[in-house]
Amino acid sequence: MTRKSLVILGIAVFGMIAAVGCARSPESGPEVADLSKMDPESPGRSDRVPPGRGERDRGPGRRFGPAWALSDRVILTEEEKEFLELTTAPVVLRPMRDTLEAMGKVLAHPMGKAIVNYAFPARISDIHVRVGDWVRAGRPLVSLQSEEVGTAKSAFYKAEADFELAQSSHEREKRLFDRGVGAQKNLMVAEAELKSARAELNAAEKKLHVLGFTQEQVRVIAETHQISPSITLHAPLAGRVAISNAILGAMVDQTTEILVLINPDVLCVDAEIFEKDIARVRQGQIVRVSVPAYPGEVFEGNLCHVGDIMNEETRTVTIRTEVANPEHKLKPGMFASVRIQLNGDGQVLAVPAEAVLEEGDARVVFVKREGEFVPRLIRTGIKEDGFLEVLEGLEPGDVVVTRGHFQLKSKLLDDVLKSSGHTH
Repeated sequence: MTRKSLVILGIAVFGMIAAVGCARSPESGPEVADLSKMDPESPGRSDRVPPGRGERDRGPGRRFGPAWALSDRVILTEEEKEFLELTTAPVVLRPMRDTLEAMGKVLAHPMGKAIVNYAFPARISDIHVRVGDWVRAGRPLVSLQSEEVGTAKSAFYKAEADFELAQSSHEREKRLFDRGVGAQKNLMVAEAELKSARAELNAAEKKLHVLGFTQEQVRVIAETHQISPSITLHAPLAGRVAISNAILGAMVDQTTEILVLINPDVLCVDAEIFEKDIARVRQGQIVRVSVPAYPGEVFEGNLCHVGDIMNEETRTVTIRTEVANPEHKLKPGMFASVRIQLNGDGQVLAVPAEAVLEEGDARVVFVKREGEFVPRLIRTGIKEDGFLEVLEGLEPGDVVVTRGHFQLKSKLLDDVLKSSGHTH
């Protein structure tokens, strides 16, 4: 063995001896020397539990965090209690319902939205509403001038005149035939002409309906006999003018959305749920909707439709919720989060959500016990109305700290540092 190798070996042996000596140094104190007994995997950890205390009273550091390992309770002086102003709340059984959360989008209700356009080329001659106006069903919206309208009115007047003439001729031929002075052939010709004229009049009237005239407007046209290329479009439903592309003098056709009306009293929220959750949802379930514009506010609705087609790329199905919107706070196009209340509810152990501290993936509360405060690891479930379901770690009647627990945690960690000798 070379001289260099002997030197390296000597340094290594010296380091090992020094490490052993440090581990047995009296400065570390007896608590540090017994840390192995606190390890959850150590068979001797039960030796560390004082008499009369069970597993539930172990500090969370014994189970999930070395930072808490040297202390498992906080004891406050009367002065500290007054300064911290702690508030507590009991752990109780309360009704909670399992929920399913999803992301969605606010949409106009299909039965509460109307696109106003015109099926034939026309020019806008007058505008009766503006964006934001609330209109009732039947209110005039815009007036148009169209060559098709003028042509259709002329054809209607001509068909009406031909019908009146054919009807008069038929009545005359029938009277003559009844008196025995008229030929049956002439009567048959008159009847054929009357039928033809009636058919022409019906076709001309239908044309006016296709152009947008109502039955009442056709009656007025028949009475006035005024040939005008103008037509006024009316609101098909009550709602607000959401979009207006109406400009005086502008030409429009069947591709132009002149106006868009939306009734915002009831809106829809469409969301996507995954394939594994389809069996859990059904029509009629209560859905709570929230949007970023109104944090903390909940809009309640009912699940009205579960999609029949699955998106093969995302493996999701669309669900639709109808939401009452009396104050018109929700707007179509908003992003929303939905919480579906699934069927079945019951009494569960619950704790105020504000009492729970997050330690990585763990959840911790401080339990008040005979003048001291014990950190307790808990496992939580669903959240509803500011409460968290407690699956493990607490029992009914336990009292937890809801305000001041951050200060308790600071004092606990400070005690940990002092117990380990890390003091300044």
